[in-house]
Amino acid sequence: MQFNSWTFGVFFALLWLTYGRLRLRGQNVLLLAAGNVFYGWWDWRFLPLLWFSIIVDFNVGRALGSAAEPRRRWHLLLVSLTANLGVLFLFKYLKFFAGECCRLIGFFGEHHDVPPWIKTIVLPVGISFYTFQTLSYTIDVYRRRTQPVRSIFDYALYHSFFPQLLAGPIERPGALLPQLLNQRPALDWARFQEGLHHLITGFFRKLVVADNLAALVNHIFSLPPGRITALEALAGAYAFAFQIYCDFAGYSSMAQGIARWLGFELMWNFRLPFFATSPQMFWQRWHISLSTWLRDYLFMPLMTTSPLKGVGKVYAVTLIVQLASGAWHGAAWTFVAWGLLHGLYLCAQVWLARAGWFEEPDARAGWARRIPFMLLTFHLVCAGMILFRSTGIAQAEDFFTALGTRWHGSALASYGFAYLAFFTAPLVIFECWLEQKGDMLALLKVRWQWRALAYIVMALAIWFLPPENTNEFIYFQF
Repeated sequence: MQFNSWTFGVFFALLWLTYGRLRLRGQNVLLLAAGNVFYGWWDWRFLPLLWFSIIVDFNVGRALGSAAEPRRRWHLLLVSLTANLGVLFLFKYLKFFAGECCRLIGFFGEHHDVPPWIKTIVLPVGISFYTFQTLSYTIDVYRRRTQPVRSIFDYALYHSFFPQLLAGPIERPGALLPQLLNQRPALDWARFQEGLHHLITGFFRKLVVADNLAALVNHIFSLPPGRITALEALAGAYAFAFQIYCDFAGYSSMAQGIARWLGFELMWNFRLPFFATSPQMFWQRWHISLSTWLRDYLFMPLMTTSPLKGVGKVYAVTLIVQLASGAWHGAAWTFVAWGLLHGLYLCAQVWLARAGWFEEPDARAGWARRIPFMLLTFHLVCAGMILFRSTGIAQAEDFFTALGTRWHGSALASYGFAYLAFFTAPLVIFECWLEQKGDMLALLKVRWQWRALAYIVMALAIWFLPPENTNEFIYFQF
């Protein structure tokens, strides 16, 4: 069930009416049951997979809590890494690797097809998110930064907390576990308002912007090879950039709002990323829970253990981490290329800064100083979006070829830019104001009349500008 469905509305209303009448233990039992119903609603067959991860990591955590010998602790961590990454590989990457191996063998004149049982593998929804969340627990217990959870039911709730189960944010045990194990504050007016703000802005981003832009994006990316023009390619790249941002940020915002009404506080996953003034700043604002996870659990360990020295180590580790980011998103060469491109962006920024050729404007600098850097960063990101959205490397090549050679107007390009401006202009104006204020919750601090007006405008847009088709959240496929 999706947050923007009537089914979820009934599900959450029933849960909320019961939740406030229970004490801590009863609330946790209810949330655990809700998490299993919520996940099983998509496909109940994958519930045992979810519980396999829960059982393995709970027991690994308990064993790590009593183990003192470094070698045994390392072997226990390897059990968690092998079990979780093995399951992730089986369901997400095996089909891709089998297909590529068959293609490679075909170059030598031998024909092999992917075994039928591999072709039938279905990707469980949310597996990449909950795998990284559970690994953060076992790694933090191994590093002695988190105490092992005593009850398997409490750990199962950490693993399957439904607001952020399917598409994050990827919460750390140090942030989420204390909220699960201790009495939560009752819903007061301030928390209700904050939750409402998250939900309304999330619904607006998803239903008005993302789902309406999806029709334009799908049309442009379905054009035959060699037909697309440069302006159409630009319109498609811009539209997809806003679509995926509003789709994913909308989900994250809804998750925050739902959690806030239940007494929890989830991390911000997006902080106005299109106002970033460099690739590095972009990753500090976009999918923050993933970028910080990769920083803490991959980048820093590799920087510590790599035999390389100097800035060469920074370049090598950065490329490895961004390639891992690309692979995390999906088993396709387009995602690998997307990750490599962003790795090259980050390496180029380090190199240019060291050479004295790049000086990023300070966050307090005026708009005139920052806008050129924002525009450059946005277009670098949009180049990556072409790779991210393309069905294959060949389609991405066609888009980039069009940008280099086919500069002429078309009715589709004119319509595309007008359509894009209509659905994104209100959001851009709102986010410019948030950026100027430097506060993601600035709307909660203005007079209530202005806040009510903003909510009414968003609600009217949701009501009168419904998309032709309501799409599943994009990141459910990851």
